[in-house]
Amino acid sequence: MKRETIRYQNDREMAAELLEHPDVVRVNEQLEKMQQEGPLGTRRHLLATSVRLSRSMAPEVHALADACIEKLEMTIPHELYVYSSPQFNAACFKPEAGKLFVMFSSSLLEKFDGSELKFVIGHEFGHHVYRHHEIPIGYLLRGQQRPDPRLALDLFAWSRNAEVSADRAGAFCAADLDGVGRALFKLASGLGDKVIRFDLDEFLKQVDEMQVEDAEPGQGAPKEDWFSTHPFSPLRVKALQLFQQSELMTAGGDAYEYLEVGVQRLLSLMEPSYLEARTDTAIAMRRLLFSGAIAVASADAGISDSEIEVFEKFFGKGEFRDALDLERIVATLADRIEAANQHASSTQRMQVMRDICLVSMADGGASEAERVVLNDLADRLGISRAFICQTLEQDCQLD
Repeated sequence: MKRETIRYQNDREMAAELLEHPDVVRVNEQLEKMQQEGPLGTRRHLLATSVRLSRSMAPEVHALADACIEKLEMTIPHELYVYSSPQFNAACFKPEAGKLFVMFSSSLLEKFDGSELKFVIGHEFGHHVYRHHEIPIGYLLRGQQRPDPRLALDLFAWSRNAEVSADRAGAFCAADLDGVGRALFKLASGLGDKVIRFDLDEFLKQVDEMQVEDAEPGQGAPKEDWFSTHPFSPLRVKALQLFQQSELMTAGGDAYEYLEVGVQRLLSLMEPSYLEARTDTAIAMRRLLFSGAIAVASADAGISDSEIEVFEKFFGKGEFRDALDLERIVATLADRIEAANQHASSTQRMQVMRDICLVSMADGGASEAERVVLNDLADRLGISRAFICQTLEQDCQLD
């Protein structure tokens, strides 16, 4: 399996858009000019403030790094460093003079071993292979010319998506979900093996409880979550569990499309809901959901009370009224599909389709006429019909 195959789709799509943003282009041009004048001093700083780990000093760590390099098909020379700190931490720096640098805290190297450490190393290498350093988020957020609020939110959201890609690279290298879970638990808790006995299922229950807390459609995440560069650790483990169960890692596993929308729904626990956000993308998604839900619900024998109940969970009590011109609303679908294709990523369009499917299942299952409409919507939105089939077969709940 190629490393690009496992990259999170939202990371890839958001990165492509951000690289064309005028502010990102401007800062990258400034950094390139600085590099042309001489190295930025990353290696010099590391040599002065940390210890370089030679192969003779740390053969086990280098062996794990070599295994990750082979799996991720990397060719760039690298150096490993350690610095003194009680905090578990690691970092990968933008290459300088054709060489890659990875740094670990002393406590992490002492408390992580085997697949736990291989996951961390693979994660850091993942940031390099997916070219995450091409978006200089630190310079953009902390520079003298601060980005506008819209760009800032996009940068934080992209950073969380980028962490998913790096996590997948690490999990691909480690090939041990329980070891990956232990690593993320240690990073989140600051505890080693001597204090507690790790239980993956118990750790993942935190995700279920977050979903219960955020169960009301349109509620969205608390604003402080929007400005986090990393997904919460339980969400990362759950996302990797979905990755492990997908066809990317397991023969006969869940379809790739279902994996990506499942991960997006997890990350949405840290983002403003598209049902309440005011961006062009959210508006396009919301308008598509409104017309698509009406089109599907009215495909046969009128709209039932249970379908109205689900519809109003999305849009609010009383938003479905007898005075609604259903034919006119359905007639707007073409324009709203075009807007969604223009503004929303494929996984965002899939998220809307999943929510439309929930309306179709309100009566206990989608009818044949409703399936025809769902498949037509999927075709026009560039979504696989297999995703619709799989969604309808799941025991879906609003979350």
